Amino acid sequence: MIATKGYAAPTATETLSAFDFERREVGPHDVRFEILYCGVCHSDIHQARNEWGNTIYPVVPGHEIVGRVTEVGAHVSKFSMGDLVAVGCLVGSCRECDNCKKGLEQYCRVESVYTYNSEDKISGGVTYGGYSNQIVVDENYVLKVSDKLPLAGVAPLLCAGITTYSPLRHWKVGKRHRVAVVGLGGLGHMAVKFAASFGAEVTMLSRSAEKEEDAKKLGASHFVLTKDPEQVKKINKSFDFIVNTVSAPHDYNMYLNMLDTDGLMICVGAPPTPMQIMGFGLLGERRSIAGSGIGGIPETQEMLDYCAEHNITSEVEIIPMDYINDAYERMLKSDVKYRFVIDMATL
Repeated sequence: MIATKGYAAPTATETLSAFDFERREVGPHDVRFEILYCGVCHSDIHQARNEWGNTIYPVVPGHEIVGRVTEVGAHVSKFSMGDLVAVGCLVGSCRECDNCKKGLEQYCRVESVYTYNSEDKISGGVTYGGYSNQIVVDENYVLKVSDKLPLAGVAPLLCAGITTYSPLRHWKVGKRHRVAVVGLGGLGHMAVKFAASFGAEVTMLSRSAEKEEDAKKLGASHFVLTKDPEQVKKINKSFDFIVNTVSAPHDYNMYLNMLDTDGLMICVGAPPTPMQIMGFGLLGERRSIAGSGIGGIPETQEMLDYCAEHNITSEVEIIPMDYINDAYERMLKSDVKYRFVIDMATL
C-alpha cells in the first residue's frame, strides 16, 4: 500500500484536519499521480457535513484534481511518466451497460464509482478524494491536460466546468440562441463563459447588482436584476434556454415565465427541497424543465481540449490546505470569485 497524506472530515460536526491513509498499489491498468491542485466544490461541504445523508467517515473530499504522473501500470497505454493529468467526479463504472458504452459513465446502469465517499470496487473500503498529495486511478478515468493553461484554473473544470459544458452541448446551444444564466457562482461563471464562447447571446440573472460588471467581463451581453419587478417584467418570454445553477430554495416559476415558446430551463443546481411548479407556467408556451449532471469521460476530455484551444479556465482563488475550513465558511456566504483551489504543495 502507498502511504498518503490528506485532509479529512472525521465526523459531520468536526472541522477538516490532517489525515494519513493508504492508497492501493499501482495495478497493471492504473495511473498514480502527484496532486498539484484540487478545486473546492460546494458538494464537498454537503458531504463533509453529511447534508445528503450518505457520508462515510472519515471522508476525504475533492473531485476537481490535476497533477503529474509519477507511476504507470505495466499495461497502461494512454499515459506516461511526467504527463499532466486530471481526475473529475468519477473513478469507475461497470463499462458494460449501454450508457457506459456510449461514454455516459456518469449514468452507469450498474453503479458509478465516485472519486470520494463511494465504495471502492478495487481495493475495498471507501474512495478518498483529492484533498491529498497523490491518487491512484484506473487509466480509463484519467484525463489528459494541456500545458497551455494554468493548472489551478483547470482544476474546477473537472466539475464546475463539465457540469455546465455538458448540457449546453447536449442541447446544441450556439449561435442565435438566447441564453440566461441564474446565479454567478462556481457553476454560473462557467456557464456564462461557455455559452458566450459557443456564440449564444447571454444574459446574467442575479439578485446582486454588484455582479453586473463581472458578468459582462465573463461574456454576458446583458444583466437583469431579478429583485427588480420592472426589469423582470421586461424579459417575459425572452429566452430559448435558462441554465439554473442555484442550489438554494427559490422561485422556479419566475424563471419559467422568462422562457419563450418551446424554451427549456436546465437545472444543474440541487436545492434541498422539492420544486414547486405551476402547471400553466409549463403549458402556456410548451416550456420544459430538465436536469443534467456531470459529463462522461469522453465529453470531459472534449471539454478540456476545447478549453485549451479557446483559452478558457475557471476564475479561482488559490488557498493553502489548512485554510479549507475558512474557505467552507466563505463559500456559504458566496464570498469567493469564483472557485477556491487548494495548492497541494501546502499540504
